Amino acid sequence: MTPAARLQAAIEILDLVVQSARDQGPPADAIVTRYFKTRRYAGSKDRRAVRELVFRAIRRTAERPPSGRGAIIGLAEQDPELLGLFGQPRGPEPLHEGERGSPAAIVPEWLVSQLSPVVAPEEWPALLERAPVDLRVNVARTTREAMLREFSNGAPTRLSPWGIRLPADSRIDDSDASRGGLVEVQDEGSQLIALACEPKPGQRILDLCAGAGGKSLALAAAAPGAAILATDSNRARLSKLPPRAERAEATIETRLLNPPREIADLDDWRDAADLVLVDAPCSGSGTWRRNPEGRWRLTPERLDRLVAAQERLLDIAAELVKPGGTLVYAVCSLLTREGAGHVESFLGRGSDWVVQDSPGLAGRSDGGGRLLTPAHDGTDGFFIARLVKPC
Repeated sequence: MTPAARLQAAIEILDLVVQSARDQGPPADAIVTRYFKTRRYAGSKDRRAVRELVFRAIRRTAERPPSGRGAIIGLAEQDPELLGLFGQPRGPEPLHEGERGSPAAIVPEWLVSQLSPVVAPEEWPALLERAPVDLRVNVARTTREAMLREFSNGAPTRLSPWGIRLPADSRIDDSDASRGGLVEVQDEGSQLIALACEPKPGQRILDLCAGAGGKSLALAAAAPGAAILATDSNRARLSKLPPRAERAEATIETRLLNPPREIADLDDWRDAADLVLVDAPCSGSGTWRRNPEGRWRLTPERLDRLVAAQERLLDIAAELVKPGGTLVYAVCSLLTREGAGHVESFLGRGSDWVVQDSPGLAGRSDGGGRLLTPAHDGTDGFFIARLVKPC
């Protein structure tokens, strides 16, 4: 492929990404892969070059552009070499008089006022830096020191005692340690959520929004002998946990929930859990460095639905925690509405609950919890709060 043809391919892919973001379809990575499956003439260098163009354009553009062409023109306006490819054979059609690209920004304009005040504008560029690959060591079966010998290109994570940090784009799927359940890919910030739970052997622990079970596995490794129940309403995601638990040699029960009947489905856990973790579905604004197109998928209406769901999940969890037990609420979000705002409104609905700060967790105080950010902590962005139920 010529450079001009690569640029045209990037435009075509971005058109598909824009449509998929609007319709909540598959992610950009999957779209790029599917695009080249039907274009066998494109070599590996072509695929890498086009993919780089696609993600450069996505990272540069905070608001969802009207078209892939608009996103690429915006990129080309800052790169004369790309600008010269318009109008070349097999390339994009020539620029029209007065045609301008999508503006560059990090945070969508409508979200700026909703960011936590902890996240200063000078920190925003880190929200889109390429993220490293973090591993969580299964400390129930091995040690970080042993795994550092296995992954010689890794280094201990700064905040999590369980973590190993590898360079971006590292692949570990074929490693013996991964196949044997000795390590799991898990961002350091996500590991810190499990640490904030302070799980103990013998406790009854409920992971209410377990998904594929990454935090359930971390809790099981940290507290051998705990009775852990992982629940979710998404059958496909929850079904990934049992084989992962088998590899890790972890005992974790799973249960599929049926909204809006979660309380009925968990009647045997009402007022009985020592610990309930609510890692709630959210905007994902803390993971833009991994999923920059997430900015294109989020709308005010979708955010409203997420906030309502988070409030509902907190209220469900409150009924499951036993007196004196702990509720840990977490979201991979940097928005006040999804973090500190929820803790404030939750305490207003149940004023006897007590906020229990975890200063050893790192991050910075944000209302009733702590906020981890890429710039300050080197992790994905997470809000984490510990709440204790009155006896």
